[in-house]
Amino acid sequence: MANPLRLAVFDCDGTLVDSLRVIAAAAAEAFTSIGLPAPAAAQVQAFIGLPLIEALDRLAPAGADREGLRDRYVEAYRALIADPAMHEPLYEGAAAALDEIEAAGVLLGIATGKGRRGLDAVLDRHGLSDKFVTLQTSDSGPGKPNPAMLLIAMSEAGVAPSETVMIGDTTFDIVMAGSAGVAAIGVGWGYHAPAELSSAGAAYLATDFTQIPPAVERLTGGNHAIG
Repeated sequence: MANPLRLAVFDCDGTLVDSLRVIAAAAAEAFTSIGLPAPAAAQVQAFIGLPLIEALDRLAPAGADREGLRDRYVEAYRALIADPAMHEPLYEGAAAALDEIEAAGVLLGIATGKGRRGLDAVLDRHGLSDKFVTLQTSDSGPGKPNPAMLLIAMSEAGVAPSETVMIGDTTFDIVMAGSAGVAAIGVGWGYHAPAELSSAGAAYLATDFTQIPPAVERLTGGNHAIG
């Protein structure tokens, strides 16, 4: 009898890649271009993972030109990621963890607040374009913490919530997972504090990527103990 399909869905920004520098720089350029003070990187960090227009709404003062901010942000971000000096590096151990999870027969997916163009650029740069069976982005539909991206990912992969795990660094990831009936692994190297992830409902908190594969095995019905 064939093993049942299982799916590990990763967030991108703050989970697989460290993108704070480029996102904060793009936000600063967008705000200053329309005469607003640039938000601090710590302010930007708090809202990474939300749909872009919602994140900008939370950062901007009331009455700001939200559409103009979005357009300026997208323009600045695309220019920045074209510069090799501003690339979004993979976190240490990410590639090896993805390989280990895949070798265990678990399908891989992504659910991110990034647009598809930005996600494709990151995956291509790191040689990961063929790694994932489902890619859900801000272009796919409602953003986090709405469960739509995870529900679509599971449908595309042909798996049930009990066979799926979400791995992310923000409370938006964890709440999305809970709303979709999916267990969540919170990561301690991203943009929200581990205590926030735990309070949001993370089933497990990882402090480095070596802990992700065994946690995926346990939470998707595998036989490995969480290390």
